[in-house]
Amino acid sequence: MAINDDVTVVAGTPSIKKADVDSKTKIYHAQTGKEYKDDAEADSDVSDPATSTKKEDIKKDVTITVNSVGEMIGKVMDG
Repeated sequence: MAINDDVTVVAGTPSIKKADVDSKTKIYHAQTGKEYKDDAEADSDVSDPATSTKKEDIKKDVTITVNSVGEMIGKVMDG
C-alpha cells in the first residue's frame, strides 16, 4: 500500500516554475514485508512490547514521478 502525499517538489533554480510531480511513500517492515499506513502505525509497532520490531526494521521508499519536464529543462537552442 503506497501513500499518495500532496507534496510540492521544486527542482532547479527558483526562476524555474514548479515541477509537476507525484510522490508515493511506502512504509514497511524490511524483514516481514508488512506495510504500514503511516509513520504513526510503524512507530506503534516499534513501541509494542509484544513485537520484536526495532526502529532499524522500518524502511521507507519514496517514489517521485515527474509528469512534465518541459518547464524544468527550458527551451532548446538552435545550433
